[in-house]
Amino acid sequence: MFTGIVQGLCPVGKLIDERNIRRLTINLGKLGKGVQVGASVAVNGVCLTVAQLADCMTSINASKDASSDVTFDVIRESLDQTNLGDLVEGSMVNVERSVRVGDEIGGHILSGHISGKAQIASIETTENERNVHFDVPEQCMKYLHHKGFVALDGASLTIASVDAQANQITVCLIPETIARTTLGSAGIGDWINLEVDSQTQAVVDTVERVLSSPQWLARLSAAKA
Repeated sequence: MFTGIVQGLCPVGKLIDERNIRRLTINLGKLGKGVQVGASVAVNGVCLTVAQLADCMTSINASKDASSDVTFDVIRESLDQTNLGDLVEGSMVNVERSVRVGDEIGGHILSGHISGKAQIASIETTENERNVHFDVPEQCMKYLHHKGFVALDGASLTIASVDAQANQITVCLIPETIARTTLGSAGIGDWINLEVDSQTQAVVDTVERVLSSPQWLARLSAAKA
């Protein structure tokens, strides 16, 4: 579980592609402190499991400057459905360690399960602000509302506007978000991982099921009578 507060921009090191899997190594820097094999880490909003640590991280005599290289195994489904398949060595990615009991929830609750990829349609840059317009998969639009939550590359953001006919949303980035996340350097045409708010999705899906059920509609009609 994550909160959508990006903790660091980290560089991609090695990329090794094997059959139906990619071994992705990222230098977590200070965020690598205490990480263990099997831990969950959000990379551009995608929940990944730590598969391997650099040897010097596990050494009893490791120094304070020990490498923080962490390797993840990314399966074909994740490569196809997220922008992790577009990464190259040297790419910067948003990283968040999983939330601990007692941590401040500064954003909103995220699972790290990506709903789809949004593409940057246009960008308006003004002093201390970056307004980014995204083309969103049609199936995700019903879960996106003005002033509602959305996670983009794992960053918890508030939706500034929604154009339902164009399947577009807009977010307004403050200097902190511009400086600390991939969204500050992303350009027109780039693909960004999108996760809808799970609570909004649950409400919308539940209402749709009720309204599509003849039995429930009959109960509602009877209740009104």
